Amino acid sequence: MHTKLSAQTKDELLAALRERYQQGSRREKSRILDEYVAITECHRKHAIRLLTGVKPVGSEPAAHGRRIYAEAVRETLIVLWEAADRICGKRLKAILPSLITAMERHQHLALDPTVRELVLAASPATIDRLLAPVRKTASRRKKRKPSTKSSKQIPIRTFADWNEPEPGFLEIDFVSHGGSSMGGVFLWSLVATDVCSGWTEMVPLVAREQSERVNEFETLACRN
Repeated sequence: MHTKLSAQTKDELLAALRERYQQGSRREKSRILDEYVAITECHRKHAIRLLTGVKPVGSEPAAHGRRIYAEAVRETLIVLWEAADRICGKRLKAILPSLITAMERHQHLALDPTVRELVLAASPATIDRLLAPVRKTASRRKKRKPSTKSSKQIPIRTFADWNEPEPGFLEIDFVSHGGSSMGGVFLWSLVATDVCSGWTEMVPLVAREQSERVNEFETLACRN
C-alpha cells in the first residue's frame, strides 16, 4: 500500500527529478518516468508534461477564472452589504436570497449565474472574511451631537411617566415631508396621539400657517 504524498512532497520530488530527466538519455528518461509515476500514481502523460517543464493544459485559465469569480463575489457582497446597512455576515447570509431577488427585480443588480450561485453559497464566516478589508476603511457613522442646554431643560416623558392621563389628553406634533431641505413648498402632517389609548389621527397640511392649523384642529375634533 502506497502512502499518499502531500502536495509539497510531490513538488520537492518533481524539482529533484526534472533536471535529471531533461539532461538524461532516452533510457534514463524512461526509468525516471517509471519511478515518478510509481511514486505519485499520476497519469504517464501528465508526468511527462511535469518533468519536461510544461504546465498541465488548462491549469492557468482555471486559476485565472477562479480569481475573477472570487473578485466578482467580493464586489457583489460589498454592494449587498451596503444595501443592507452594513450588517454582520450572519445576518446578511440570512437575507441574501430575498435581497438579491429584490435588487435584481429593481435593476440595481445584474449577476452572472455562476457569481450568483457562489454568493448564495458563501458561509457567514466567508462573508465576514471577504468584507473585512472594506469594513476597516468604511467611514463610521457620525456620533450624535451633545444635548443643548434648552433640550436638557425640557423633560422627556415615556408612556410610564404619564400617570394614567384621562382620554382626550393629546400629544400633537408636525412632521415635515420635505426631505433634507426645508426650501420650497412641500407637505406637512399634523399628528395627534391620545396618550391614554394610543389612538392616533393624522391630517395633511400644505403649509404651516396658523389659519390652516385651526381648520385642521377642527377636523380632528370632528373625527372624535
